[in-house]
Amino acid sequence: MSQNYYQKEIETMSTEEMKKLQSEKLVKQVKHVYENVPYYRNLMDEKGVTPEDIKDIDDLHKLPFLTKADLRDAYPYGLLAKPLDECVRIQSTSGTTGRRVVAFYTQHDVDLWEDCCARAITAAGGTKKDVCQVAYGYGLFTGGAGLHGGSHKVGSLTLPMSSGNTERQIQFMTDLGATILCCTPSYAAYIGESLKEQGYKPEDIPLKAGIFGAEPWTEEMRKGIEKALGIKAYDIYGLTETSGPGVAFECSEQSGMHVNEDHFYAEIIDPETGEVLPEGSKGELVFTSLDKEAFPLLRYRTRDICVLSRKKCSCGRTLIKMAKPMGRTDDMLIIRGVNVFPSQIETVLLNEGYEPNYQIIVDRVNNNDTFEVNVEMTPEKFTDKVSEILSMEKSLAGAMKIMLGINPSVHLVAPKSITRSEGKAVRVIDKRKLI
Repeated sequence: MSQNYYQKEIETMSTEEMKKLQSEKLVKQVKHVYENVPYYRNLMDEKGVTPEDIKDIDDLHKLPFLTKADLRDAYPYGLLAKPLDECVRIQSTSGTTGRRVVAFYTQHDVDLWEDCCARAITAAGGTKKDVCQVAYGYGLFTGGAGLHGGSHKVGSLTLPMSSGNTERQIQFMTDLGATILCCTPSYAAYIGESLKEQGYKPEDIPLKAGIFGAEPWTEEMRKGIEKALGIKAYDIYGLTETSGPGVAFECSEQSGMHVNEDHFYAEIIDPETGEVLPEGSKGELVFTSLDKEAFPLLRYRTRDICVLSRKKCSCGRTLIKMAKPMGRTDDMLIIRGVNVFPSQIETVLLNEGYEPNYQIIVDRVNNNDTFEVNVEMTPEKFTDKVSEILSMEKSLAGAMKIMLGINPSVHLVAPKSITRSEGKAVRVIDKRKLI
């Protein structure tokens, strides 16, 4: 099978040459961050590390980690490494306690990010002759912007659909002959169901490939989407903190995602000790932005558990591969592509005068995430009047939507009715069988 590359010289570079490139970029990046980000300079000073101590990529382990807590503490401008007048955009995701993660981009950063997404589209068989339908959300969320820019770089005709309005998605898909679909896997599955309901068969649809990410999905779900849409479904990985989708992407082999390691250096660490683990070990994924200008994160702990491998790939790419994340080291849930932390629910409950006695129940019905929150009424709020309960549930759901960005189904329950285990309630019940 002939292979398509967007930037072949990088994607097939020898490991030795890649290491040399990474080392050059890291030395320059550490100096840039040390001189321009007082927050990170203080972390380095506390650890007794100077830029002069970093001579190549093998010295990376000497640097301190960054965590989500650091991003929250430094919000909004504390990790900015370029003057604001050199920045052209922000993207954002929800934070753990209402403070959002705000990532800044220079034009250079946008170009690099779009190149990464272009590599993903090209690996999925995309060319300038394709019609790329981008049905990820646009706006602050990185999904739409990243794949939109990547599609432009490839030269594909880009349909900037955003998410939702499935009738229109199907109309444009069929009328304009979309060949590549970019969206969350759950939305791809929903489009597949909607097409079937409208009498379309997979062979009636022009799609040949899909690039799906932003939420966990199983191999079983992949096979279902491929069958429903008559396509090959490719995984894509990214974080707003490191730029967005395109940090890693799947190729035709579908055995893990190639990390764009000329831009993002990946490590696997022991989540307890912080020790770097050898290739093939299961542990926490850590990323370093090697050439981002405005918001360069060094040794950022993703909290995703996975494995890295340099096993030779049939696609010809030499970029290291990361396995699909196998879980988290924190309590974050990804629901409908949105990061949700139980601590956010607690914040809302306390603000609204409730005790933090609650239970989150997540399931996947017909390939769509369901999201319920059961909340114990306090004795002061207890009532058996249905109209009052409905009113309080509606108010709480509204407050949670403002905090989380998605709508939960809120149910108020009687005091002490949520089962305690050893004095603690089980906070999260995830029935989705994602692994």
